[in-house]
Amino acid sequence: MSRMKIAEQYKVREMAGEHIIVMPGRYGADMTRVVALNPTSLYLWEQLSGRDFELDEVVNLLVKRYDVAPEIARADAQKWIEQLENCGIL
Repeated sequence: MSRMKIAEQYKVREMAGEHIIVMPGRYGADMTRVVALNPTSLYLWEQLSGRDFELDEVVNLLVKRYDVAPEIARADAQKWIEQLENCGIL
C-alpha cells in the first residue's frame, strides 16, 4: 500500500459529546453526511492528520497504544483506511 494522507478539508468536530467529520457539501457542510469517530479512530486521526503515512505506521500506533498483536492491528488498520477511502477522506 502506498503513502496516503487525510485530505485537509476534513476536520473533526465535537457535537453532543461525539467526535464527527462533517462531509463538505455543495453549499457548505452537508449535515446529512457525517462520519462518527470512535476513540481509536480519533486517536489515529490526531496522530496522522496533516502528514503522509503508510499502513505500517497505523499498525505501529495501534500496537503501541493498545498492546494488541500485530496481525490484529494490521487487520484493524486496513479496515480503518478502507473506510476513510470509501468516504473520500484519504
